[in-house]
Amino acid sequence: MARPLVTVLIDTYNYGHYIEEAIESVLSQDFPPEQMEILVVDDGSTDDTAERVKKYDGKIRYLWKPNGGQASAFNLGLRRACGEIVAFLDADDYWLPGKLRRVVEEFEKHPEAGMVYHGIRQFNARQGTFEDGGLPLLSGFIPSNMKDLLNYVLYPTSFLAFRRNALEFLLPIPETLTIQADAHLSGLIIFLTPIVGLPECLAVYRVHGQNLFSDRSEANKPRYELRLRTRRELVDGMKAWLTKRGYSLKQPNLRMLFKQWDLAQEGDEFAIDPPGRIKFSRHLVEYAHYYGPRMTWRHHAVTYVNAAGSLVVGYKNAHRLDEWRVAIKRVFQEPPRPM
Repeated sequence: MARPLVTVLIDTYNYGHYIEEAIESVLSQDFPPEQMEILVVDDGSTDDTAERVKKYDGKIRYLWKPNGGQASAFNLGLRRACGEIVAFLDADDYWLPGKLRRVVEEFEKHPEAGMVYHGIRQFNARQGTFEDGGLPLLSGFIPSNMKDLLNYVLYPTSFLAFRRNALEFLLPIPETLTIQADAHLSGLIIFLTPIVGLPECLAVYRVHGQNLFSDRSEANKPRYELRLRTRRELVDGMKAWLTKRGYSLKQPNLRMLFKQWDLAQEGDEFAIDPPGRIKFSRHLVEYAHYYGPRMTWRHHAVTYVNAAGSLVVGYKNAHRLDEWRVAIKRVFQEPPRPM
């Protein structure tokens, strides 16, 4: 039997109530089925996932493993993958029609590209609403331009596809990354090959209250702490990988890049351990400086103003600065009352 052109790797853990929609969204793609294989890697689910996927026997390959986290699921799937291209899908997300065809077309147009990614459509399951885009998409060899490097945003799993031979240099994924394993791949692939960003929204990211990465509510403190812990593991791993390949972390572009990561980490840590006024003000000043390439001039100026204002109101009341600014703006925009 001929090797498939594409491997679709679906990772899942206790998402039986979503898994069928994810699989169906792949099977319904306008793409030759003989050129595609679908691997479902079950990271030790204890729900009805195994029962639900039985009806797809012959259309998918179902791989069960003891629970170990996202990186271990990816590593198993990538060891078994036969395709030249690997497209990822989280089981609680789904693809839109035409996704796979468009991604493969871009790989064919750009044989030098190691990754193709595309725009996000987000579905808020609680509100029943959809929202498109909002994050930058870049193409080319990203590290060759500091502005591009500092503007590069890591997209979620279901929006990423890679050339299998490029991934070889990034494997195995450190299995301490029980979440954010996709960030290891998309964060480092840019130092190996050019990438292609497509503006079309070709998949749906479902926000449902149990997302391991994006849920930041105080009610889920253990999940929040897991996010912080794995981000530290991720950044340390990226630094080690780059250093091993001759990159100096003292280069201005890499120093700026990892300072952004540090500030993102620090900002999230504040939710658990609120800072004093001076520490928070310094954080905002540094944020304005290091995230400057991503900001409009207005956002840049407002961040510096908030840094000064936070010395007065502190971290827990920082939201009042924006409220006051909006209120003042509204007053000056109101038409004069008739005499």
